[in-house]
Amino acid sequence: MKRISTGSIGILQGSRVLFSDFADGGQMWTGQGPRESRHAVTFSEAFSDVPCVTVGMSMWDMDQKTNSRADISAENITETGFHLVFRTWGDTRIARMRVEWMAIGAVPDEQDFIL
Repeated sequence: MKRISTGSIGILQGSRVLFSDFADGGQMWTGQGPRESRHAVTFSEAFSDVPCVTVGMSMWDMDQKTNSRADISAENITETGFHLVFRTWGDTRIARMRVEWMAIGAVPDEQDFIL
């Protein structure tokens, strides 16, 4: 369990289209080449400590003729951002993918600076 000992908790959230490979014959759609999409997300404000980050697919457009395989995660989480990582494998063909994320953690409080 992550315990937040400060009185101020911040919540940031966002949405990102990771790729739209059907439009230009990209690797996720053709099923060839590296099957990973990695994007750096920078928080609009820094947290005081490493926040908890959750990610989820909010839109996916997959070929119905192949198996649907997907792995999405937040990696390299710091006080200022994280990497949003999507992977697929096998014969899966993905046209488009949009991901939503949320970060929750301690933020600086004006009371922290009182001596």
